[in-house]
Amino acid sequence: MIRNAVVSDIPVIHAMIRELAEYEKVPDEARATEEQLREALFGERPAAFAHIAWTPEGEAVGFSLWFLSFSTWRGVHGIYLEDLYVRPGVRGAGHGKALLRELARICVERGYERLEWSVLKWNEPTIAFYEALGARPQDEWSVYRLTDGALAELGSE
Repeated sequence: MIRNAVVSDIPVIHAMIRELAEYEKVPDEARATEEQLREALFGERPAAFAHIAWTPEGEAVGFSLWFLSFSTWRGVHGIYLEDLYVRPGVRGAGHGKALLRELARICVERGYERLEWSVLKWNEPTIAFYEALGARPQDEWSVYRLTDGALAELGSE
């Protein structure tokens, strides 16, 4: 049901990223190209990793895309899950849980002590799903982001 992504998965990963952006109501923000994904996942120095969820019939129905984080407090790596997506028609069939289980397995196997991600506050079904697995929100932290003009301005000073 879950396997490591391979280069030939790039088009379906790209399509599902677009679907996720539509679901999250920000389709114009998903600007990554297939070539950028290919370089990030399979280039000379991969910066990210992906898994694909498949049906028994061989249809790609979900993906996770993640990268390594590092905890200065714990002194070890963790996994930051950038995106997890399961196509609407197969939600509830265990694909999302299987994707998270694989990442948790990698953490345990490699001695990583954290598996973290963000979820939109309005996405109540997904929040309920994560909490049912034992995940807890980190309410004492706020996420900040620099992009576009603000990032360029600060980076060029």
